[in-house]
Amino acid sequence: MSSSGGPRRVFLETYGCQMNVADSELIGGVLRRHGWTRADDPADADVLLLNTCAIRENAEERVVGRLGELMRFKNARPGVQLGLLGCMASHHREALLDRAPWLDVIVGPDGYRDLPRLLEEAGDPRIEIRLDRGETYADLVPDHAPGPRAWITVMRGCDRFCTFCVVPDPRGRERSLPLEAVLAQVESVAESGRREVVFLGQTVNAWRADGLGFGDLLRRTARVEGIERIRFTSPHPSDFTEALIAAIAEEPKVMPYVHLPLQSASDPVLAAMRRDYTSDQYRAILGRLRAAVPGLAVSTDLIAGFPGETEADFQRSLDFLDEAAFDFAYLFKYSAREGTRAARFAETVDEAEKGRRLRALIDRQEEISLDKHRARISQEVRVLVEGPARRPVGCVFGKSEDFKTVILPGEGLAPGDVARVRIAAATSHTLLAAGVTSRRAPSLGAPEADEIRHLPA
Repeated sequence: MSSSGGPRRVFLETYGCQMNVADSELIGGVLRRHGWTRADDPADADVLLLNTCAIRENAEERVVGRLGELMRFKNARPGVQLGLLGCMASHHREALLDRAPWLDVIVGPDGYRDLPRLLEEAGDPRIEIRLDRGETYADLVPDHAPGPRAWITVMRGCDRFCTFCVVPDPRGRERSLPLEAVLAQVESVAESGRREVVFLGQTVNAWRADGLGFGDLLRRTARVEGIERIRFTSPHPSDFTEALIAAIAEEPKVMPYVHLPLQSASDPVLAAMRRDYTSDQYRAILGRLRAAVPGLAVSTDLIAGFPGETEADFQRSLDFLDEAAFDFAYLFKYSAREGTRAARFAETVDEAEKGRRLRALIDRQEEISLDKHRARISQEVRVLVEGPARRPVGCVFGKSEDFKTVILPGEGLAPGDVARVRIAAATSHTLLAAGVTSRRAPSLGAPEADEIRHLPA
């Protein structure tokens, strides 16, 4: 019970990727079923939890700093507990205990179902960071955040062991949720009114269960009434089978957008990263996808300054941006992660040069993205409305079928509406709609109403 005599209240803050966000929704569901309620303000909470990532640069510094900020609430009200969850809790346990000895609970990604018990126990820091190859949380239902989209984790862990990545250490080896468990979650979110699902996994297209592959999962999901859009992230290029590509091409509910991480266009660098494909093999996969799905939007990841990357290696990646014409890209400069194989490699590119290479990649991709977005001007696209736009006033934003962010006039539109809009202008990141030509309300049977609205100046 809380100090006020009511249900115990938890403040939960999330750092890192969408997998961490989905884990926080899972944690919220676990705690709610044990009688906990959520607190939006740490001053009102009995337990303060940070769900963390071990992959992002400087993540540990940020989290330790935030733990220090939250200590004032613990100091002000004895009995308040402070806990660290997720990948960082598992990967950096010893260092964090040295730097934040006031932590009450440390729980890794496979220990969330034990969290209520650990919070009820008293004494020294309660630690649960073991890896459990049987843990998929298939029997637990997350508390999905409000909105028209639901993120559903379909597999956990990773078997790839890329030399720059720490994921297999805190998250363990690959294991997939059973088909029926995934479909039960899809049906549940559809019944709640959500139109779109996004399947998550470190190598999501490696999902295998019940003798089926990821393409089968997409096809079965497409049969769920009420779900209109299906997406997934983040796949590995080597796991794009012909059956998966056929499912993307043939199922109208599977959206025409794929994130296809490249990391480098240099074969020696790809080999050093242990990416399990060459640049030509990546080209072939990209070509098969685009041939099967006309108009497919593709994004990627690229790392600048990996150990051993020469100027010629970097130039191959820069030139590949022009060749592949990605719609957008997540671009990073290399930063060693403790516990990875690459952390033992000799650094051959200094920070200034990493920055220069990263800036060149960003500048080139911004030009490509702007050209691709300008080509959409005067076209009509269908947008799933997500919420109010920061600007202009009175507008909303949403995603097109090919995952472009679109800003459109907001009058009469609410999250979950589907609007057909005409594109009038574009930046390298956003499409701007001149008017809404038709819309459909969240009720699946609602007829479309032909209308025109104009974007505020």
